[in-house]
Amino acid sequence: MCGAELKNLPEGVQRVAAELLRRGHPHTPQMLDDAARTAQQAADALGILVGQVAKSIIFRRKSDDAAVLVVTSGDRRVDEKKVEAHVGGKIGRADAEFVKSRTGFSIGGVSPVAHATPPVTLIDQDLLRFDVVWAAAGHPHGVFPLHPTDLQRLTGAPVVDVVQAPVADASVPQAVA
Repeated sequence: MCGAELKNLPEGVQRVAAELLRRGHPHTPQMLDDAARTAQQAADALGILVGQVAKSIIFRRKSDDAAVLVVTSGDRRVDEKKVEAHVGGKIGRADAEFVKSRTGFSIGGVSPVAHATPPVTLIDQDLLRFDVVWAAAGHPHGVFPLHPTDLQRLTGAPVVDVVQAPVADASVPQAVA
């Protein structure tokens, strides 16, 4: 992208594109026809597995009101106790106003990069299962591809275990002993 194309993108996507360019990331954001506010919507729009969606979840650390960003696979659920152990204190849910004021993005389009105020960030190790994941690019229609290790390079965040143990899919027949 040279710069002229950026002017036609929503402001949040422009910030993400500029940050990716500044950090030498080879892929620019893409705009989807339909919104991808959930991991399933993003996976359906991109034709990928839900786990390949790098979802960004914002929590509020109670001790100092800091934003805590957890980036995890779309097919995993965050274990808040594990997050608390990594960030040194209790966390709570963040409402839409908190998310927008701290990140500069609306829920459903929170990028792992280019936040208004840098959050405390954790990347879940389960993302490393994939060669390519897709993250939100600052808008519910914006996404960009990257290798999971690029998340660590772009955010400086540690890769840790912050999810609940996966539940076996009830639709898949299980071996009986």
